Amino acid sequence: MKSIIGKKIGMTSIFDAAGKQTAVTIIEAGPCVVTQKKTVETDGYNALQIAFGDKKEKHSLKSEINHFAKAETSPKKIVKEIRNSELDKNVGDTITVDIFSEGDKVEVVGTTKGKGFQGVVKRHGFSGVGEATHGQHDRQRAPGSIGNSSDASRVFKGMRMAGRMGQDRVKLKGLKVVKIFPEKNYILVSGSVPGHNGSIVYIQK
Repeated sequence: MKSIIGKKIGMTSIFDAAGKQTAVTIIEAGPCVVTQKKTVETDGYNALQIAFGDKKEKHSLKSEINHFAKAETSPKKIVKEIRNSELDKNVGDTITVDIFSEGDKVEVVGTTKGKGFQGVVKRHGFSGVGEATHGQHDRQRAPGSIGNSSDASRVFKGMRMAGRMGQDRVKLKGLKVVKIFPEKNYILVSGSVPGHNGSIVYIQK
């Protein structure tokens, strides 16, 4: 599996040779540094540990500084482990957008935008209770009954209620690599990608 860490820049649209417009997400993918290589002999499984995004040394632990020093690189913000990687890389090597090609199908993993504490209409798409007239007061967006009078006198697990919404880990499959700009480490992926601009995403083939 080929993977890389990136940062969502934003969305735009491009036109192909036939004049067809396609919405794309711009992702700054890499460069990522291989900071550790795990093998079956030493760790019991094969994996590559990659790191992305510079971090100030004064904000880093001594153990982090020493760990990244083995790869001859500065401390990094994001560290991710890729199991059974198809990339033949060693500690200190760099992974860039060159591992992908235009037309590749990829999966993108990100964290959705946080919406805070929301009611049932926004969170679950409830239509509201009753009409807005006939003396009804502040009940239009209420959830209605949540209990069961004929069975157990409790609220069952999984009941759709108001609560915190967003900030979920989401994986989108079947996205297409539309264009690559190696000089800027930019990769353009078809469609939208979860998360706000500047959020960290993982791209894997």
